[in-house]
Amino acid sequence: MGASLKDVARLAGVSVKTVSNVVNDYRHVSEATRSRVREAIDQLGYRPNLTARHLRYGRSGIVGLALPELGIPYFAELAEQVIAAAERESWSVLIDQTDGRGDRERLTSSGARSRTIDGLIISPLALDTEYLVGLRADLPLVLLGEQVQPGAADLVAIDNVAAAREATEHLLALGRRRIAAIGDQRVSAAGTASVRLRGYCDALAAAGIEYDPELVVPAESYHRPDGAAAMRLLLSLDEPPDAVFCFNDLLALGALRTLLTAGLRVPNDVAIVGVDDIEDGRFSTPTLTTVAPDKAQIAEVAVTMLLERINGLDCPPREVTARHTLLVRESTAI
Repeated sequence: MGASLKDVARLAGVSVKTVSNVVNDYRHVSEATRSRVREAIDQLGYRPNLTARHLRYGRSGIVGLALPELGIPYFAELAEQVIAAAERESWSVLIDQTDGRGDRERLTSSGARSRTIDGLIISPLALDTEYLVGLRADLPLVLLGEQVQPGAADLVAIDNVAAAREATEHLLALGRRRIAAIGDQRVSAAGTASVRLRGYCDALAAAGIEYDPELVVPAESYHRPDGAAAMRLLLSLDEPPDAVFCFNDLLALGALRTLLTAGLRVPNDVAIVGVDDIEDGRFSTPTLTTVAPDKAQIAEVAVTMLLERINGLDCPPREVTARHTLLVRESTAI
């Protein structure tokens, strides 16, 4: 059985109320007393009853995290970071998979209104701005990734236009001029695929290279088989590409497999860049050059913003742009 408030109070030589004040971080406790109580807490290994604390404020102590697909490593790695960030603030995380479908996103978010959770972090692919604004009125909400229009709710995302432009500029700097793109999806003008395509086009235009639609291959989903199939299509062209920018790492890994099966050398014959910096790309052969979003920062900011909303912060929706870094590895390093 763990230590109690009474045990801590006895060891520190203070009242139970004083221990409670320190645990709840009330200001009106002297630093000397606060230090003595914390030493007693550490010595006894006391853990506060977080459930009771949350219930005292009419909360469950649980936040929701709704992601399109946990089978995509980026989302799984991001979920791990969100759980860690929430745990540091003594909150638990309930995870749901929406498959990027509007009905599932609505079901997840409407179910949240039952107060099972106190707030929701969601990466929406199908919900429109009007729905998100209405949802925000009922529940503290933070969005991850792109959205249809700004202002629906608090948002955390990387600058996907800049990320795609930097990836393409890296390939241009290698002397490549026939650069393909895998992953276009004409779902939303503000979706991730559309803004990454924009960054790709911006880089080509700045280099004086004309956009070639046959080098832009769509992908129904962002998995390895989609990347492999798109790469086979590109290799069937009369003039195959000498470099490929893939809109995520799984597409890049699929493309990489097709290239190696075809007997082509990466990066000598075809250079490849992905996005996401998933663990698989660090162990592929060759290792994968990628744009790495700062997943830890995305999670930390999203959790902080959500808890601020839960605690009553009332201000217009905020947008935070998280860091990203181009990590050059063997798939472009000749």
